[in-house]
Amino acid sequence: MLPLVASTLDSKNWPFSLELLPQPAYMVGGAVRDAMLGRTREYLDLDFIIPSDAVKVARMIARHYQAGFVLLDSERKIARVVFPQATADFAQQEGDSLVTDLHRRDFRVNAIAYNPHTQEIIDPLQGYADLQQGILRMVSPANLADDPLRLMRAYRQAAQLGFTIESNTQATIRALASHICTVAAERVRVEIGYLLANSQGTPWITSAWEDGLLTHLFKNSTHESLSKLAAVDKATALLTANWPQLGVELQQNVRDTVKTTWLGIAKLACLVNSNPELAEIELQELTYSRAEIRGITTVLRLFPQAKVADMSLREQYCFFQDAGVAFPATAVLAVALDNLVEAMVGDSSLSAYAPLINRYLNPDDLVAHPTPLVSGKELIIALNIPASPVIGKLLTEINIATAEGKVTTAQEAIAFARQLQKLGV
Repeated sequence: MLPLVASTLDSKNWPFSLELLPQPAYMVGGAVRDAMLGRTREYLDLDFIIPSDAVKVARMIARHYQAGFVLLDSERKIARVVFPQATADFAQQEGDSLVTDLHRRDFRVNAIAYNPHTQEIIDPLQGYADLQQGILRMVSPANLADDPLRLMRAYRQAAQLGFTIESNTQATIRALASHICTVAAERVRVEIGYLLANSQGTPWITSAWEDGLLTHLFKNSTHESLSKLAAVDKATALLTANWPQLGVELQQNVRDTVKTTWLGIAKLACLVNSNPELAEIELQELTYSRAEIRGITTVLRLFPQAKVADMSLREQYCFFQDAGVAFPATAVLAVALDNLVEAMVGDSSLSAYAPLINRYLNPDDLVAHPTPLVSGKELIIALNIPASPVIGKLLTEINIATAEGKVTTAQEAIAFARQLQKLGV
């Protein structure tokens, strides 16, 4: 029997009882592969093949545990059960046997099955040998052509596992690269998101671009664009070493997205048109979310301004208001491109950015994080004026005056606003 990591495959750690799984049934895919590599997961992602009634089994398990149920593919009979700390996909066996099913998979390391009832490993394609060598090898060119997203997954899985792609497999990917155009942009974006989320993905997203998988998506990207990605990785390491909290925020996901981090936002800004307005159109065509597009265009607009130099307190205030939660991505891109152009190294390259970064990371800093002394409603009542854009302007001036130390109380703020009103602000 091949070595396994019991904590990953042991049915005692599953979110449902093995007794509810019919015989025969097989675990396949990433969970088996990762167990054999000794990789553990906090969130379990389990895949099962069942010879018949896969959807019925999934529905029964979901009902038994009051878990979520999603019919993923009615034609191929694939369903998902969603638990708080795990998902379990149940798929009807393709073909007349398990071996036939495994021969239809993408890479040999993913074509290994485990029978939890007998603890038997089924490895007809010698995927375990590839695991030992750290190689991603296709099962067949036809399998990659059948689902062209698998072309992109090769690079993502190589990055995640620290593997290399076998030469014939990579040659086949290059030959099939144009097929990626048939895949929905949002499916490709998920794979790209993985590759942009950390430095391990940068060489592989570069390879994917060179092999023709990304040129139709990022039409404005060049070799220089890819060199910027590596510069962002270096800048991230530099910023994280000096301001660990900034590194933490760069790894956080953008609101309302699944896999896009703020580091990914900074990298996407390297791949699209440098003009924010044109980049917005490009990103809309790629079906990025409003939050992602807003983040990328904000970074493109603001990163040239990120050096304090002669920036006044008012200009700094406006900068932070414009940047908002996109500040970490703005800062890392500014440092990256500055270092790339100036060939700077070490902490000296950070001195121009330190004042803004320190302000941003200080929750009590009134320039980066203003604490309003009065609300718009209070101004409307105190000044006896209607709601209008003027209120917003007055609040901005009060916040700036507070940061400058000119006003410190609500009463002073209202008096200051009244004076501005007389001046026609």
